[in-house]
Amino acid sequence: MSIKSDLAKIVGKDYATDSMEERKAYSTDYSLLPPGLPDVVVWPETSEQVGKIVAWCNDRNIPVVPVSSKVHFHGCTIPKQGGIVVDMSRMNKIQEIDLDNRLARVEAGVTWEQFVAALEKKGMRTIMPLLPPGNRSVLTDTLERETPTNIVYDYGEPMQSIEVVWPNGEVFRCGSASVNGFPDSKSRGANPSGPGIDFYRFVQQAQGTMGIVTWSNVKIESIPKIDKIFFAPVEDLPYAIDFLYRILPRRIGQECLLLNNVDLAAIVAENMPDDFDMLCATLPSWTLILVISGLLRRPEEKIAYEENFLSQVIKNEFPKMALADNLPGFPGLGRKLLPMLRKPWPSKVPYWKNRIRGGCQNLFFITKPFKAPMFMDMVETITARYGYAVNEIGSYIQPIEHNRACQIEFSFFYDPDDEGEKSLVAEIYREAAVAMMNEGAFFTRPYGDLAPIIYNRAAGYTMTLKRLKAIFDPNNIMNPGNLCF
Repeated sequence: MSIKSDLAKIVGKDYATDSMEERKAYSTDYSLLPPGLPDVVVWPETSEQVGKIVAWCNDRNIPVVPVSSKVHFHGCTIPKQGGIVVDMSRMNKIQEIDLDNRLARVEAGVTWEQFVAALEKKGMRTIMPLLPPGNRSVLTDTLERETPTNIVYDYGEPMQSIEVVWPNGEVFRCGSASVNGFPDSKSRGANPSGPGIDFYRFVQQAQGTMGIVTWSNVKIESIPKIDKIFFAPVEDLPYAIDFLYRILPRRIGQECLLLNNVDLAAIVAENMPDDFDMLCATLPSWTLILVISGLLRRPEEKIAYEENFLSQVIKNEFPKMALADNLPGFPGLGRKLLPMLRKPWPSKVPYWKNRIRGGCQNLFFITKPFKAPMFMDMVETITARYGYAVNEIGSYIQPIEHNRACQIEFSFFYDPDDEGEKSLVAEIYREAAVAMMNEGAFFTRPYGDLAPIIYNRAAGYTMTLKRLKAIFDPNNIMNPGNLCF
């Protein structure tokens, strides 16, 4: 019997294929990494089917690569050693929206567009990263711990209890989802780490190398009663960062981010490339975007308090911070951008990072906010040596948990049909990453070419990961070739 025939017995003959056309669709993503061709693609519908697929592959030492949407950027779903792609897109049910505990249980195939629309009907919203693709999996971004635009500490960890299929095919539930009677138990699965060990940490950011997560509870929140968005043009980046150190630890604001002119232009341009070029030329070097919100209880008083605090801080300490409800010279920007921050990027429109030249390589890491200007200078110096136009780099600073830390992201745009441009961007990416690392940048998600560089520098951590892998996946079938495996 063929691999396809055996797996078709598990998922049905219409949901297993070895056609070249289908396999090629999973051989690449939006990254610069080389392609890898799977042998078979399957589409399971239940956790039981996922378990049977993985157990079958484990008995035969066949690699398994889990995929939960067709939008991937970092190479972590490319079948580097062939094997079976397990596409979770059929598992796309929102199993529960629990208003009392402010959580929702979503399967791996639920997309951002689907999730946001369902929550809006309940008067709720989810906390999301900056404009994720609408047809990308919510669970994928949650597992990857994509940094949200909301800086409130409570939302820094959106994942709650999960269900995971281990490499031997066993279906396992973490946290309070593991108690008897779930989901009708009194705990309702709200505690991500109890009872017992918080196993969900083993699969976060692991790129499918430890197991396949079939569903997760994620935090949700009420849609605010009142929102006010503020903008400040920024030419002096250290000054703006000092301002954020002053206001964000005082729990002022909900969403807060800094975008340079390239990234902001790519987001708000109506027509490419004409609007984009005009915006790049006229927007300030950086724009600070701050949203203050009043939720369900006494929203007017909360808004008034935060506005008064901001007014006093600017008047007495930061008089050069021109914070206003619109960006000078760009009327209506607030009305346009605020709803965008609460929704994914429309799936029918080319993704905003790919609107400029068709391809984009992102370099991102965690650091302290006061170090951001240094990293900006370093990237400009490195890219200038390669002849890459400094004014064409997208830059984004995302404060984390009231400015305790921040994520910095650089976007290098290129034409995916130009091998010379792709090679140039790859070289810049590698050199810049090493330079950032030498200055203390913390790469929490070392994808592709960065993985061996980073893991070689963290021998103790790498050995611990390999020991865990040997326990959970002794045959190394789960997405081999990623991380340090």
